[in-house]
Amino acid sequence: MRDQGSFVTGKDAEISGPAIILIDPQLGENIGMVARAMLNCGLTDLRLVRPRDGWPSEKAAKASSGADLVIEKARLFNNTSEAIGNLSLVFAATKRERDMTKNAVTLEKAAKEITDVGGIGCGVLFGGEANGLTNDDVSLANSVLTISLNPGFSSLNLSQAVLLIAYEIFKIKGGTASTQLAIQTNCKANKKEMLGLFNHLENALDDSGFFHVREKRPIVVRNLRNLIQRADPTEQEVRTLRGVISSLKKGVPCKI
Repeated sequence: MRDQGSFVTGKDAEISGPAIILIDPQLGENIGMVARAMLNCGLTDLRLVRPRDGWPSEKAAKASSGADLVIEKARLFNNTSEAIGNLSLVFAATKRERDMTKNAVTLEKAAKEITDVGGIGCGVLFGGEANGLTNDDVSLANSVLTISLNPGFSSLNLSQAVLLIAYEIFKIKGGTASTQLAIQTNCKANKKEMLGLFNHLENALDDSGFFHVREKRPIVVRNLRNLIQRADPTEQEVRTLRGVISSLKKGVPCKI
C-alpha cells in the first residue's frame, strides 16, 4: 500500500534536475523503485543507458508505485556519453577505489553544488547492480560522490543510493538559485563539448604517434580526461583548446 501523500504532485512534480543516469541497470523493478525515490524528492529526469531487460518495462511501472511521471519521461540512450551530453556538472556515485586521480566530494557537498544552480545542467551517474560504474564512465564525471556509511557494512541497493542523494538535495533546496550562479554554470562546457575536445585531442595524439605503447592507451586517455575535467573549462576555453590542437597540425590554422 503506497502513501500518496509522500509524492510531489502537480506543478512541483515538474522540477526535473538533477538528472539521474542509470548505466546498465538490470532489473525493471529496480528502475521502478529508483523512479519512486526520485519523485518522492521532486526529481523527474531519469535517463537509462542499455537497460538489460529493455524499455519500456511493465515491471518498472509496477514497482514505481505510481511514479508514472518519471517512468513516462524516462529517456533511453546507447551510451554514457550520449546520456550526459547536455550536462555540465556530473557526479559518479561509486564506492570502489579507482586507479585514477579524481576529485571526491561528500554527499552533502555534491547536493550543495547541485542546489546552488537549481539542478540545471547537473547529473549523477549510477552503475549497474552487479558491477557498478566502469573506469571509463567515472572518467567522464567531474567528481566522485562518496557516501559515509558503516565501514563494516556499506552495501546499498540502487534505489537506496538514489534516494540518499535525492533527499539531500530535497532537504537543502530552499528557493530559487542565485541567478549569477546559474549564468556561470550555463557558461561551463557541457559533456558533449567536453567529449568533442577529448576526441579531438586523442585523435591528434594517435596521428602524432604519442600512443606508441598501445596497451597503455586506455589508462593514459583516462588520465588526460581527468586532468582536463579538473580544470572545469568553460565553452570558450574548450574552443580555445581545440584551436590550439588544430594549430599544432601542419597546415591547419588556429581559429577561435
